[in-house]
Amino acid sequence: MAKTKFADKLRNFFGIHKNRDEAFFEELSDLLIEGDLGARTVFELVDELEKTCRSQKIEGEREILLQLKSRLLDFVRATDLQPEPGKVNIYMVLGVNGVGKTTSVAKLAGFYRDGGQSSVIMAAADTFRAAAIEQLQLHGQRLDLRVVAHQHGADPSAVVFDAADAVSAKGGGLVLADTAGRLHNKENLVRELQKIDRVASSKADAGCYKKLLVIDGTTGQNGLRQAEVFHQAVGLDAVILTKYDSTAKGGIAAAIGKEFGIPVAFICFGEGYKDIRPFDADHYLDEFLGLD
Repeated sequence: MAKTKFADKLRNFFGIHKNRDEAFFEELSDLLIEGDLGARTVFELVDELEKTCRSQKIEGEREILLQLKSRLLDFVRATDLQPEPGKVNIYMVLGVNGVGKTTSVAKLAGFYRDGGQSSVIMAAADTFRAAAIEQLQLHGQRLDLRVVAHQHGADPSAVVFDAADAVSAKGGGLVLADTAGRLHNKENLVRELQKIDRVASSKADAGCYKKLLVIDGTTGQNGLRQAEVFHQAVGLDAVILTKYDSTAKGGIAAAIGKEFGIPVAFICFGEGYKDIRPFDADHYLDEFLGLD
């Protein structure tokens, strides 16, 4: 059965609750928490929203939602990631297993290649999950793009090192590194990522190294915990939201933005290589709140 969009739930809520009394704002808070905005964020937002609506006598559904959107825009930020021509750019793609990380690397590779990036190389730096190497190599074949891979169990940082050298030999380009995501073995994972981080930082040209976290748009508040772990480990530059087509919620982008100040770079919304688009905060919030 298809999930009900969060915007539809909001629409139903406004249809049922006609009085803009205290109970209305309390139940609106509950609904927004259900939408993965995070309790602390929601209580602050709705408190401000209630005060504004009362002082300015705002009662219409669209007007209330526009007030809510204007506040959410303070947290939901977009970033435009453009590799610098003629330089070694490295994007380390992070995330727990199962969020669509390897597929996201392939989508990014196609996106940048189709956008005119002269040299795009994928690096199979998740060397502990054999299927991850084979999966990335299959994507490489389908996209007709090079994949740098070592044997199963090899040093992931060595894979990134070699991929960076390959891009450098071509006079610049972009390395997209697929990394491990074994969060249950957190200490080992963090050490591994920090080693890759040091190598990537030394091999990329100044300002050309970015760390991107892939978050499954359906995971809810688990996404906030994942962002915290990876951000503490290596420092994140942006988020990629996957499975956006199937989510009934989507507020996680605002929660991550508010908690950590991390912007969103891309949304992935399907299975195809072209099912990726740069993130647009305005459009995202219109969809989330049903204002489109």
